[in-house]
Amino acid sequence: MKGRGKHGIRDFFLSFGKAQVSAFLGGLFDFVVYTLGIQVLGFTAYISNILSGSLGAVVNFTINRYWTFSNTGTPVQKQLGRFVIVVVGSIFLKSAGLFFLVDYLSFNPYYSKIVVEIVVSLGFNFLMQKYWVFKK
Repeated sequence: MKGRGKHGIRDFFLSFGKAQVSAFLGGLFDFVVYTLGIQVLGFTAYISNILSGSLGAVVNFTINRYWTFSNTGTPVQKQLGRFVIVVVGSIFLKSAGLFFLVDYLSFNPYYSKIVVEIVVSLGFNFLMQKYWVFKK
């Protein structure tokens, strides 16, 4: 059966590694566009963040569809709709996590951001993308 045994475990970790590369590339692209928006185009940080985050998500979606999960058989509209839901859910979980750690427990906001990013990215984003957005 697919997903079981040695090959299932190997395939899971291979897609997990690819997803981390995709997230890194999307994040790097986001940061470059963010910086260019502020320094070259003169956008405010807020506007630059909206632009860079949106374009970074497009890069991440494209890499995931064609390389990470190699699923071009499902209509792009269906995957994109699900991807947007996951992104919204991710933003909600990250915001809630930061509120709890920083505002409620008074933890350092920078360390809290790192912890929340890792937990949500690994525990929610990857699993939702693998088993729902790009499921074959």
